[in-house]
Amino acid sequence: MSMISSVLPYIQIAVAVLLIVSVLLQNSGAQNGGALGGGDNMSSVFHTRRGLEKVLFTATIVFGVLFALTSFLSLVR
Repeated sequence: MSMISSVLPYIQIAVAVLLIVSVLLQNSGAQNGGALGGGDNMSSVFHTRRGLEKVLFTATIVFGVLFALTSFLSLVR
């Protein structure tokens, strides 16, 4: 158990960096005025993710869950 306690902060840092990178790499789909309420918002509501975008979206969810689990483990130990 002490090995996990000593390695856990490094795992958290790595997962946090991967989570930040995966969030920043995602394309928001908002154009210049789209983020401020302008443009056609209905076209961005119904969007099917394909290819790399789907992999990146799934990886972001996985990294988020892993970060939450490692945070919970560090709280419990």
